[in-house]
Amino acid sequence: MNILEDFDENLHELNLSGPDNSNASLVAKKKKRKKKKKCSTSTSIDPLPFDGVETILGYEFSEPRLLEEALTHPSSNQCVNYDRLEFIGDAVINWLMAKKLFLSYPELREDQLTPLRSANVSNEKFARISVEHELYSYLRFSNESFKEQIEVFKEHISSNHCNSLIKIPKFLADILESLIGAVFMDSNCSLDTVQEVFMKLLEPLIGPEELQIHPKTELKEFCEKKGLPIVNYNEDYWEQKHIINAIFDNCVVGAGYGSNKEIAQNKAAKAALENIKQIYLNP
Repeated sequence: MNILEDFDENLHELNLSGPDNSNASLVAKKKKRKKKKKCSTSTSIDPLPFDGVETILGYEFSEPRLLEEALTHPSSNQCVNYDRLEFIGDAVINWLMAKKLFLSYPELREDQLTPLRSANVSNEKFARISVEHELYSYLRFSNESFKEQIEVFKEHISSNHCNSLIKIPKFLADILESLIGAVFMDSNCSLDTVQEVFMKLLEPLIGPEELQIHPKTELKEFCEKKGLPIVNYNEDYWEQKHIINAIFDNCVVGAGYGSNKEIAQNKAAKAALENIKQIYLNP
């Protein structure tokens, strides 16, 4: 093929005509080739680890590509990742949980059902499930900090619920939501199949009696009930950590620090509540 024939082919591919577009067509073609090269990274499934996920779920995929997609983090630089499946999985599990709680607790009002649903589909709960079943070990990612985040999270949840006191690695929760989305799509959008596969992983569900109140909310409600002054918070920053002091009646009654302001404030509120309770419940 000579230069003119190659040039004509470029124009035909880009639906362009005329000599003024030659540079644009060549640049576009190079970009196109470059893009194809980037996406040529192998995305074949390793049968051993992915079979393990199917065993955990008790579900065999008819389209294995969906399972592969569900376990591919955006940082892996693959052509596809779990973002879209996470999106649909989040919507599906919220609907199924709303239905489950609505039928299980006919006596509860909407304002009681909403926090109950939130607790049962929270990032913390989903991340815990991913750790419990070691789903994270099947995830493809390129972010080296994930390994440390996983270990820190595992250490903190070994005894109690985090209750907003530590930062939840969102990607751990994303894994479960993307798998929910993958099963939903693989089963021809069968809500019954998703419920059968995932509700057993979510057991035991958090009921009204197990629902934990946010530390700041619990502190505020306690002070209001006892007719006590409102607790205020001041903030400092040291060595890339947020430091929050809880101020009650002009005294520091609790302090907390963390990687972000919310976590530090929750820790301060929890400490303040414990100290105030000691004073007013055990005089």
